Amino acid sequence: MAEHIFKLKADWPGLRNDVGEIESGNLKTKISIPPEMDGPGVGTNPDEMLLGAAATCYIITLAAMLERSGIDKEALTMDSEATVDVTNGVFTYKKIVHKPKLVLTAGTDEKKLSLARRLTEKAETSCMISRAIRGNVEVGLEAEVLRFEETN
Repeated sequence: MAEHIFKLKADWPGLRNDVGEIESGNLKTKISIPPEMDGPGVGTNPDEMLLGAAATCYIITLAAMLERSGIDKEALTMDSEATVDVTNGVFTYKKIVHKPKLVLTAGTDEKKLSLARRLTEKAETSCMISRAIRGNVEVGLEAEVLRFEETN
């Protein structure tokens, strides 16, 4: 069994509406509460970071699955969005929706096209961040998979 340890240092000098800093490996940024939640909106915030973690985990997982399956692509892009519900002053991270667009190389056969569509779904359930938040945050998928010649 292998374990990987990741460490983060945080500095929060003030109270609720102050600005802090975090540093972890290649990540070094200011943090604060977003303006949508009546904060200063400096740097990033936990809501964006959770969305970023889920999105990057998904897209990297999908790329690895495509590579292992011998599926060549022209492009892999994605938009993701998160919904945070505020009811009676309680903030609940409700849902994340990934919207990947996978463009396979021209001439990709039907078998690989079908496999690529299945992998877009499997990547969401295989990603460790999706597994970590399962049962707490709904994760949706609106994937578009097509061949290069279908984009013209």
